[in-house]
Amino acid sequence: MTSPIVVAALYKFVTLEDYVELREPLLKAMVDNGIKGTLLIAEEGINGTVSGSREGIDGLMDWLKSDPRMIDIDHKESYCDDQPFYRTKVKLKKEIVTLGVEGVDPNKKVGTYVDPENWNALISDPEVLLIDTRNDYEVSIGTFEGAIDPKTTSFREFPDYIKANFDPARHKKVAMFCTGGIRCEKASSYMLSQGFDEVYHLKGGILKYLEEVPQEETKWQGDCFVFDNRVTVRHDLSEGEYDQCHACRTPISAADRESEHYQPGISCPYCWDKLSEKTRRSAIDRQKQIELAKARNQPHPIGHNYRKPAEA
Repeated sequence: MTSPIVVAALYKFVTLEDYVELREPLLKAMVDNGIKGTLLIAEEGINGTVSGSREGIDGLMDWLKSDPRMIDIDHKESYCDDQPFYRTKVKLKKEIVTLGVEGVDPNKKVGTYVDPENWNALISDPEVLLIDTRNDYEVSIGTFEGAIDPKTTSFREFPDYIKANFDPARHKKVAMFCTGGIRCEKASSYMLSQGFDEVYHLKGGILKYLEEVPQEETKWQGDCFVFDNRVTVRHDLSEGEYDQCHACRTPISAADRESEHYQPGISCPYCWDKLSEKTRRSAIDRQKQIELAKARNQPHPIGHNYRKPAEA
């Protein structure tokens, strides 16, 4: 029996003035340890999700923590049977999570971290405004009880949403969460810069909550979207039943895959009548490459395994 693949989501806001020079050594460390996935590095820190063997992930984490700036890097794990990534990349970025607002720096100012075991008590407080900082397609398949969905399509829309809907004078306590903790940490820094006084965010994000809080005590509802080929995970962190439409990125259920408008890799019930002809042609060409690679038993050319309806 083969050992399960370890999937590690990691990030840290930390000043890395030498981040450009770090790219090649970090990429080498990933390759040397047999790691797949993508890590983003910027002057404000590091972020990404990677996968590999138990020994490989341990080797990468040891390499990262050999840098004193990374000694307490946030790190969460889950497991799967099939490789969730197909490539090994290190990308240089202006931001490791893009908010697009100058001067927001979690390295200088950040909200109050709340450990998973204390999260239920916080969000049960009727005075707390609970905001899901993720994008609409992520929220649609799972969120916390009572959470507000900003219905944003990218994190860049979050600042305008806050300005249009909330007032520091009226909303005294704000709690936020995201998948792994990075988005809500940066959002907390932004909220503080806008005059909100009591700002809290879930340490380690939803993934850490699912790992540590028993299902019988949970306030989480649904699955959690993850940024790899598993698409979603359940409360026990096992792979969920969702796939993802390549054309529009919407998570799609087994029922969605039975729709007459579902074509693997090309369209789904949520986008079949909204795609431009250029997007549709690109999706068709991409799917042909995937099917051709499967027929030849060659490595996956794109980076996503689409389930057919019969496999749901």
